Amino acid sequence: QVQLVESGGGLVQPGGSLKLSCKPSGFDAGGHAIAWFRQAPGKEREALSCSSIWEESPPYSEAVKGRFAISRDGVNKTVDLQLDSVIPEDTAVYFCAAGPLRCGQFWNQPARFTSWGQGTQVTVAS
Repeated sequence: QVQLVESGGGLVQPGGSLKLSCKPSGFDAGGHAIAWFRQAPGKEREALSCSSIWEESPPYSEAVKGRFAISRDGVNKTVDLQLDSVIPEDTAVYFCAAGPLRCGQFWNQPARFTSWGQGTQVTVAS
């Protein structure tokens, strides 16, 4: 059974940091692109970054470039998203999703990702 489970969400102060983890199971995550998205209340789902073992430089959305970093943890078999210098606008439910082999040019399109986790809430507030 294909499953992705996010963890690490919570309350963080502006300027703080948080690390989210995505644990895939039931399939070979190494053969798939794994992306992070987020969705704030009343807004569309927004792509943040994407990781593929076949591509060296992960893409990032302009909203998080330079503040967030995606990585694969080979020991824990997770795909992590490090959030630094968070701002209140980062408040959202964060999702990871599994897609095709590569992130590719259209990595920011949710329809390319066929399996999704349930999400983890991140709230940025003082």
